[in-house]
Amino acid sequence: MTEQYLAGELSQLLAEMRKAAGEDPPRARQVSALRRQAEALPPAALGPVVERAVAVGDDLCWRSLGRGDTAAFGEQAAVVHNVYEFGVCSGLIDDR
Repeated sequence: MTEQYLAGELSQLLAEMRKAAGEDPPRARQVSALRRQAEALPPAALGPVVERAVAVGDDLCWRSLGRGDTAAFGEQAAVVHNVYEFGVCSGLIDDR
């Protein structure tokens, strides 16, 4: 994968996560900050951004479940899965 692809694809995935975080302003701000990092950092430094995005996404999912918002949970879980899979397939994070 080209370096531009890595940054661009991660940015797009984080935009989707930001949208899915709509009802959780603190997490939405965290995702927006991660997106800015993904767009500014060199590709070799994107691994921690992916790891943090997965952690924030996990928190989003748990908060949605805690509110009983299964629709938000479904959307968030799908996006977090895509971020995780992208990280693994691109070699930015290890498969856990």
